[in-house]
Amino acid sequence: QVQLVESGGRLVQAGGSLRLSCAASGRTFSSYAMGWFRQAPGKEREFVAAISVSGSSIYHADSVKGRFTISRDNDKNTVYLQMNSLKPEDTAVYYCAAVLSSDRYYYTPRSRYEYDYWGQGTQVTVSS
Repeated sequence: QVQLVESGGRLVQAGGSLRLSCAASGRTFSSYAMGWFRQAPGKEREFVAAISVSGSSIYHADSVKGRFTISRDNDKNTVYLQMNSLKPEDTAVYYCAAVLSSDRYYYTPRSRYEYDYWGQGTQVTVSS
């Protein structure tokens, strides 16, 4: 089992940058594929980015491609989401998620139903 705690969300102006962090408990973080999702008020939770167990494969939603970058540090049990060129439509609660995976190199799950563990979320607000 793994517990996830997100941090780094805050109010930022359009065009600015933020880096979100997700710290995981437990000694088996390096066995989990990780993802970031977001949920705006009145909307469904949507996929943002995913990273394989080893970090060798990453995938970003079209809406954030070229602006956001997911990464991980298995020594620090942490996954990151670097967000640049932020837009008001990026305003949402951002969640990290984890799923145990035997595929270390290629598995980058994109559906929320593939994930077993979730953090409590961190609020990102982008003002225009």
